[in-house]
Amino acid sequence: MYPNKHKQIVTSLMDGRFITIDESYFNIVKENQDFYLDFFHKSFGFELKNTQEFYYLISEETNENTSRDISIFFSIFCYELDKDGKNFMDELGFSDFHIDEIIEYIKNSTWTDIVKSNKQLNDADSIKRLVGSTMVKRNIAIKHSDDKYSFTKAYKFFIDFSRELIKSDLNQKTTD
Repeated sequence: MYPNKHKQIVTSLMDGRFITIDESYFNIVKENQDFYLDFFHKSFGFELKNTQEFYYLISEETNENTSRDISIFFSIFCYELDKDGKNFMDELGFSDFHIDEIIEYIKNSTWTDIVKSNKQLNDADSIKRLVGSTMVKRNIAIKHSDDKYSFTKAYKFFIDFSRELIKSDLNQKTTD
């Protein structure tokens, strides 16, 4: 016997979605965490990871450029919000952004070389697809009316990932 909503949970996670604390699936996974840890490991060789606010899958075998592009997006977006005098953690956690505002931040970034070289960030249509399709599908962003978006708690994964990269880069530079 599988837990309630098992198929939906498995499908969501296998599609690269984050299951966040504000979804009903979150509590089901939490209550059956040992089962799901074992299920994903034995069935697919994937590791179920969690924080207090979301669940996600990782695999050693993936070469996932989309996650890299989302990390770059958040790195640039947070940098620009910070440069604008805004607390980016508060902004990401509690604000809605019109898609045009997001595009302007990315388009006018001081990181122009990175933006131009990234296919998901180098023009307005690509940014719209990244945020409005890819990030919504993966439950990283939520689309509201009037082309406004907010971010789910899953954004923290990418912020933490960026922090770890910076730490490892700094540690590498100090050992060199």
